[in-house]
Amino acid sequence: MIWLIWRQHRKQALFTLGALAALAAVMVPTGLAMHAKYDSLGLGACRSALGSASLITQTEATSRCESLGHQFQQEFGGMVFIAVLFVVLPVLVGVFFGAPLVAREVEQGTHRLVWTQGVTRLQWALAKFGLVGAMTTVLAVGYALGVSWWFQPLVSASTGRLTYLSFDVQGIVPVAYTLFALALGVFAGTYLRKVLPAMGIALVGFAAVRVAIEVLARPRYLPAQSLTFAPAGGQTPNPASGNWVMDVGVRNAAGELVLPNAQLGPCPPGGCADAVAGPGAVNWLQYQPGDRFWLFQVIETGIFVLLAAALVFFALRRLRTIA
Repeated sequence: MIWLIWRQHRKQALFTLGALAALAAVMVPTGLAMHAKYDSLGLGACRSALGSASLITQTEATSRCESLGHQFQQEFGGMVFIAVLFVVLPVLVGVFFGAPLVAREVEQGTHRLVWTQGVTRLQWALAKFGLVGAMTTVLAVGYALGVSWWFQPLVSASTGRLTYLSFDVQGIVPVAYTLFALALGVFAGTYLRKVLPAMGIALVGFAAVRVAIEVLARPRYLPAQSLTFAPAGGQTPNPASGNWVMDVGVRNAAGELVLPNAQLGPCPPGGCADAVAGPGAVNWLQYQPGDRFWLFQVIETGIFVLLAAALVFFALRRLRTIA
């Protein structure tokens, strides 16, 4: 049974390995170049010296560290477009591996041959899902480790790991995204029983769920924190804290938000003359602390793994109704 399944899917597996090898041929030299530049600029030591506090005093060392970060971003900022490709990779697994897994067998009628040879539907499904799922998991783990290594200098030199895109291609969530995409494709294939419609549903469904979780759920996994600081106090948000800044603004002395998406300062000791904000105005930030990265990773991984398990369960139930 396992040998039969391998023969059915070996072309997809070999094509995937070839695609990952081509991707590695791009990632390895560019990753080594980014790591070498990051180290030669001294960005690691610079940002380590700033610590992890949310607010720090604006000094020459702070300005120099920010300048080095901008210099690194100017040279390698274009690599972010490659990172967008990494976000898309999991859905391709759902479209080209998951959707045809059952739908192609049913569409071509080959499932009847297997089910009349003493193999139950459950055994057939568990063997197919298990083997393809195991191969997908191994490939996804390797992909996640490689991308995390490749992306690390870009993240460290910018706004941290919790921000959009950075969070999506690092840690353990890429593995969960991939398993969810595979399960969604399988589920669509068992219900629609046609390969092309199942591929379309897998693509649209994955995008819809990912956007919903990222925009609506992730910012609310834990209550956001806020801080205020005087424009003339010499303090500034720490660029090395890794905080995910979700909203900024200026509040007046009564605590009302009078200038959304704006900041005042740094101002001279006498303060900033701003007619709208008035005297006593302070800068305000709402953020998720950078040290919540792994907690958020675990939460989001759990959500997508549970969704994948539910989709596989309903796909198995649906198989009972296929003639």
